[in-house]
Amino acid sequence: MELNVEDMIKWLGLANEKIQENKVYLTKLDQPIGDGDHGINMARGYQEAVLALQAKEYNAPFEVLKDASMVLLSKVGGASGPLYGTAFLKLSMEVKVKEVLNLQDLANGLEAGLTGLKQRGKSEIGEKTLIDVWGPVVDYFHKAGFQPDDLTESARKAMENTKDIIATKGRAAYFKEKSIGHIDPGSASSYLIFEALAEVIKEKE
Repeated sequence: MELNVEDMIKWLGLANEKIQENKVYLTKLDQPIGDGDHGINMARGYQEAVLALQAKEYNAPFEVLKDASMVLLSKVGGASGPLYGTAFLKLSMEVKVKEVLNLQDLANGLEAGLTGLKQRGKSEIGEKTLIDVWGPVVDYFHKAGFQPDDLTESARKAMENTKDIIATKGRAAYFKEKSIGHIDPGSASSYLIFEALAEVIKEKE
């Protein structure tokens, strides 16, 4: 299994479609424990990223990921822009010399993205952030017997598990115990992004 430039563009395009479809849902998740604008911000940023990618030609996957990271950084807004921008920038840097990406390349790139998220957000797994999905996804990529459907399921379970976590980072931390019972919005948008990646990988099998 190898992913090329077109596959990276397809991944981000499909992620954008899922975010647009779930914009209201993501915003509703953000209303009880955040600023109530996660869906709006993500939909704007990913739409801008897709438009930017359509306007250029690329020779390697990292170029696609880097351009996307710059748009997400500047257009998503709120706390999510710097986080997603950093994650995709670190991912792009990790796979810079590759013309196509295999599963191990993706695993290494996503791990670099996770490290960037932890550094940028000064956060770890278990604090009710998007890291709570990125961490399990990275772990799954490093396991033997990779299956796209299992990747989706791993990301979905990780997202749902954030419902039981007390928020200790970001605006949600102000709500303390009241944050329990709510899925973290960043984890939900991350799930959609990895669901899109799984679907692109599945098409290549």
